[in-house]
Amino acid sequence: MESEYRTGKVLISEREIYDRVGALAATIASGTRSKELLAVGILNGAVIFLSDLVRRMPPELDVRIDFMSISSYGNAVQSSGVVRIMKDLGSDIEGKDVLVVEDIIDTGLTLSYLLKILQARRPANLRTCVLLDKSEKREVSVPIDYCGFTIPDAFVVGYGLDCGGRWRHLPDIRAVTGGA
Repeated sequence: MESEYRTGKVLISEREIYDRVGALAATIASGTRSKELLAVGILNGAVIFLSDLVRRMPPELDVRIDFMSISSYGNAVQSSGVVRIMKDLGSDIEGKDVLVVEDIIDTGLTLSYLLKILQARRPANLRTCVLLDKSEKREVSVPIDYCGFTIPDAFVVGYGLDCGGRWRHLPDIRAVTGGA
């Protein structure tokens, strides 16, 4: 079934991503209340975005990194609607300035669920940064503090995003074509 899918046209170029990530890093750093920031990457899709984002932050900001893995897709191209925590944080976030870094938001269900869990752990500040926003798919309202790009309702891959585990390594964002 995976072989039916192909990468299509480039929606966001490598250069556009580079420039936007730099701008996001500067804005996030200037809006951080303390001199420490815990960046929580949502695996697996956000790992490349998170890596580039934190490397572009100023050295005077003490950036720590942790990861969570949550799933609502499995190996499918459409969300199942059921959110599961696959890997929880390894650090306590109480009293910390926390930035959740996510690759893409569409319905908002996954991020809404995650934010409720994290807010209950009493961080000093909880913000969100998403690379891609498919706002026309939104089912629940979710605060997005920092957004890279708003995209149309298309299944996309590249720059960490995948289709059945494929194409995360692409340096740009591309539409996926084919399938059933």
